Amino acid sequence: MNLFDFSLRLNGFPLDKARTELNRIQKKNDIAFKTFLNQKQNDIVNYHLQHNDYYKSLTKHIQSKNWNSLPVMTKRDLQLPLEERLSKGFTTKNVYVNKTSGSSGDPFIFAKDKFCHAMTWAVIQNRFGWYDLDFNTSRQARFYGIPLDKKGYYKERLKDGLSKRYRFSVFDLSDAAFEKHLKKFKSTTFDYINGYTSSIVQFAKFLERKQLNLKSICPTLKACVVTSEMLFDKDKALMEDYFGVPVINEYGASELDLIAFQNPSNDWQLNSETLFIEILDENDTILPYGAEGRVVITSLYNKAHPFIRYDIGDVGVLSEQSTLKIPILKTLVGRTNDIAILPSGKKAAGLTFYYITKSIIEDDGNVKEFIVEQLETHLFKVTYVSSEALTEDKTATITQEMENYLEKGLTITFERQNELKRSKSGKLKQFTSFVKENL
Repeated sequence: MNLFDFSLRLNGFPLDKARTELNRIQKKNDIAFKTFLNQKQNDIVNYHLQHNDYYKSLTKHIQSKNWNSLPVMTKRDLQLPLEERLSKGFTTKNVYVNKTSGSSGDPFIFAKDKFCHAMTWAVIQNRFGWYDLDFNTSRQARFYGIPLDKKGYYKERLKDGLSKRYRFSVFDLSDAAFEKHLKKFKSTTFDYINGYTSSIVQFAKFLERKQLNLKSICPTLKACVVTSEMLFDKDKALMEDYFGVPVINEYGASELDLIAFQNPSNDWQLNSETLFIEILDENDTILPYGAEGRVVITSLYNKAHPFIRYDIGDVGVLSEQSTLKIPILKTLVGRTNDIAILPSGKKAAGLTFYYITKSIIEDDGNVKEFIVEQLETHLFKVTYVSSEALTEDKTATITQEMENYLEKGLTITFERQNELKRSKSGKLKQFTSFVKENL
């Protein structure tokens, strides 16, 4: 029995209708797709102008037929009671309701109408199908957080059991925990790994220390899908070496959809079927392919709640090889709220610090994990977990390289800990700035 599909239908999500719609979209040629997209953009804007008082309040002074004049929505715009943001005819009783993770610092509750949510799952299942993975039949090794209270813990375990997945907690990344993971892989016919990048990287590093290949331990393994955190090329290569399967990069947002998924050609293909994705500059001007800017997304199917030209809080670049039907995400630089403001006033992507530090301190395998925090414009702290403390030469090299890449006069402090603090969900935030832009 296809329990995953059955559970969606049981909760009123019309999955079959959504699959039919998705198939219809994907069969369109480039010309027909352009017509379809223009129509969907017009339809969703006009729908919310007619049925959503909240969206009408945001668009009082714009021309509805001019796409470029539509306001860019932000997360902070949405931090008011959900009932005030729902379209007419929708209530919290007849929509899908959830809460964003808050990784951007601006969490809020959102809603999707049931067909929109069914479209989300139709797209996700379609993408996993590229790698012969089926949510109803493929067994998942899940590296996620899990509630620590008894009720929440057993609820998630029950859901995992019904969904053919086994959850490995990301709150314990010790070698002892990984030894237990290995035993589970030996005794279970897992088809794929799915979960947070940082914790799966740590499992790969454990396998490297043991000089073990996971595919030889679990021959049924086909793929590894990582999500929610940045995937670096070096980490991807490490995982593919010691897992023995392709590592697939996923990018999504709970309030929207799956945004991008690495296709079999190794391109990060954006979801053009249910989303319209733009790259804008700081003045909300649309940038051409190849230019770096803010990732702004429109949900084409969500009638319950407007996400029209919604600034997701990320910075990215669309590939020059993109087309309207198959846009390709060339790079995802990081979050707009993770920009480092330096003493000179210069700005730098926060992940620059992470890249520089990573390239130096992980070469010998001593450092297992680390994060970088900006405490003041000139002051950065590197917190790390390692077998041995970093030498003075190593810390001096990191400081020198940061000044070479960025500017002189930076102070870098180092703190060794037994483990890094993760969010309640189990995610690890690799760079955080506590400096406000007006400083």
